[in-house]
Amino acid sequence: MPRALQPSEELAELDAAALRTWSARTLDALGREREEIDAINVYPVADGDTGTNLYLTAEAAHQAVEAVFAASAPDTAETARAMAHGALLGARGNSGTILSQLLRGMAGVLAEGGDGDHLACALAEAAAAARQAVARPVDGTILTVAAAAAVACAGGGPLAQVARAAHAGAATALAATSGQLDVLARAGVVDAGGRGLVAVLGALVETVTGGTPQPPGADTGAVRAAPVTGDVRAVPDSGDVRSPGGAPGPAPGLGPAPDGTCLPEDGPAYEVIYLLEADDDAVALLRARLDALGDSLVVVGGDGLWNVHVHVDDPGAAVEAGVEAGRPHRIRISHFAADAATAPGRTERTERAQRAVVAVVPGEGLAGLCAEAGATTVRTRPGEPPEGDELLDAIRRAHAREVVLLPNDTDLRGTAAEAAERARAEGIRVALIPTRAAVQGIAALAVHEPDRRFDEDVVAMTAAAGATRYAELAVAEHRSFTSAGVCQAGDVLGLIEGDVAVIGKDLTETARTVLNRMLSAGGELVTLVVADDTPPGLAPDLEHHVRRGYLAVDTTTYHAGAGAPPLLIGVE
Repeated sequence: MPRALQPSEELAELDAAALRTWSARTLDALGREREEIDAINVYPVADGDTGTNLYLTAEAAHQAVEAVFAASAPDTAETARAMAHGALLGARGNSGTILSQLLRGMAGVLAEGGDGDHLACALAEAAAAARQAVARPVDGTILTVAAAAAVACAGGGPLAQVARAAHAGAATALAATSGQLDVLARAGVVDAGGRGLVAVLGALVETVTGGTPQPPGADTGAVRAAPVTGDVRAVPDSGDVRSPGGAPGPAPGLGPAPDGTCLPEDGPAYEVIYLLEADDDAVALLRARLDALGDSLVVVGGDGLWNVHVHVDDPGAAVEAGVEAGRPHRIRISHFAADAATAPGRTERTERAQRAVVAVVPGEGLAGLCAEAGATTVRTRPGEPPEGDELLDAIRRAHAREVVLLPNDTDLRGTAAEAAERARAEGIRVALIPTRAAVQGIAALAVHEPDRRFDEDVVAMTAAAGATRYAELAVAEHRSFTSAGVCQAGDVLGLIEGDVAVIGKDLTETARTVLNRMLSAGGELVTLVVADDTPPGLAPDLEHHVRRGYLAVDTTTYHAGAGAPPLLIGVE
């Protein structure tokens, strides 16, 4: 958890704990602003996912940091490297890939020290490294904002002062981006990637000061953006310097495309991203080949591991170039015409849904019920659980950027996790909720709200599923030993939370016993799911039993159809 600073307390150094806090606050900040950043994403492609890509990149970085803390007590160097390496492995999209290189550039310097002077040098190194990674840098983008942040704090000083100066310089540069790229000016927005970087630096200010950063123009020591030079590492401490008109000046070598845009309507149709194991010489040749194939080329990394991002019309050729350079893996190919949403400054395109739910269910009735609630369903067959390919196909059929996967079976957890990981490699954000029974999936689906933030929706659905105790009635096929004793073929088994708790001869009596045991721990709602071959009087009998014995408990009944267990019970 982020450490809360006391009033007026400021950190003097970015140590391992502070870097951990920064990664957590960065993830929180990008989570809050993700949707707004997505909404202003018009460059280099108006596909409305810059905020999401930055968030996923930051999420991968934070998970890597948490992993090293779980394994040991890392020092500053180890934590900085973990943050950068996690971002490299999980980088998404153009801006996410650049963010990973910014973190990599910072990591080498912060490994040597975490005071204000080192932070200023780290930001300068990061801006230079990111610019070098982009084949054709353009002014008015995240690169410009990163360079302005470095210039604004180039004089060094106390850590909090440097962090505030960097944030203020970045925010000032961000406001100017709408006048530096025609596509931004036409849409009336600032650069989405740059806005994400301002959020990242704002999280840094919160980490070292304990307070929310003030916007430019507030009483922050009159920090203003300085002209950005070609090599931000060489900028001396220029004090209170600004370019004519107060806006950041253009950086040599940075300029918009001839018409001020990057992606005309006949631009590349595919985004290709992959990790690549290759040496430096092979990567140099790869850059030249990919630059000739398409645009928006960014190659980040080093030490034998690289993250490659490019927009092309021939994705096969881009992957083949990677194969010739080394060993590509985690290959993700996205088709802009299918995935890009309508955004300012772009022509209308087919819109991919933002979020969907994929649920594994027994029986046609439950499949229909879940489908009516908007879920894509996968039917289970007696003795034939769905395989990973079937779950992956369902995730793809949902055609959404974000998918919540409900396996509804303990035995499917591994298969579902594998399918989710394969879908993530294709650029789909998947949250696996470990539902162990169909009634838990129904409870999760009942609170699903696609309009709220993804994380909030997943938390609410997980809580609803976790608050639902479940049971199942089955008929023993042969004599066996159980946790409740020996059963004979034909006995009715009452399983609570997966374990045999009751052995009976009559379906109704066994169901009542199971219900009584479950309700002895309390409950507000009982859900009954009956199959086609279940005696028709069972559900009404159990509803009456609950009304008579548990006055404050409501009951609802669903029909699972053919192929489901005789009775499923959920208690919330």
